[in-house]
Amino acid sequence: MLRGNKVGLRARHEDDIPVLQAELHDDVANAARAQGRPWRPITPGSKESQFVVDDKKQGHVPFSVVELDGGALVGAATLWGIDDHNRSAHIGLGLLPSSRGRGYGTDVVAVLCHYGFVVRGLQRLQIETLSDNAAMLRSAERSGFVREGVLRSSAWVLGEFMDEVLLGLLVQDWKPDSKQYSKG
Repeated sequence: MLRGNKVGLRARHEDDIPVLQAELHDDVANAARAQGRPWRPITPGSKESQFVVDDKKQGHVPFSVVELDGGALVGAATLWGIDDHNRSAHIGLGLLPSSRGRGYGTDVVAVLCHYGFVVRGLQRLQIETLSDNAAMLRSAERSGFVREGVLRSSAWVLGEFMDEVLLGLLVQDWKPDSKQYSKG
């Protein structure tokens, strides 16, 4: 497990999937804002769920996010679009509604940066988020991400086009928290 100050990122367990499916995917408004594709219902237990892990898929590393104090599941995080040639990847995360507003997002971003830069040896991490996602923008900027641009009207979300903000962080600009990332 990778550990931050408040949360740990661990492998996805089978019993995480129904919780993530119900809390993150089955909430149509949340899923429509997060997925970048039309929402559709997924049958419980389906292998089509975005939360089912394919361990053979090399460019996508999913984690379950758990509280360090007690181990409760609080969300999902992903390093995706991993490009080994250009040494870059994208960061994604989703927190359960009951776990939002507790600083977990900032901690998840920091731990994903450690994983991407230290464990994977990447040069660049990138985040794309809706322009009104203040929590994600705040978490990214606290970890050193810089706004690189706005993709105007690039996301179709529940009947309207929305802008997306593109943020990037280079390994040489990253300032890790030396107290984080213990093993265990």
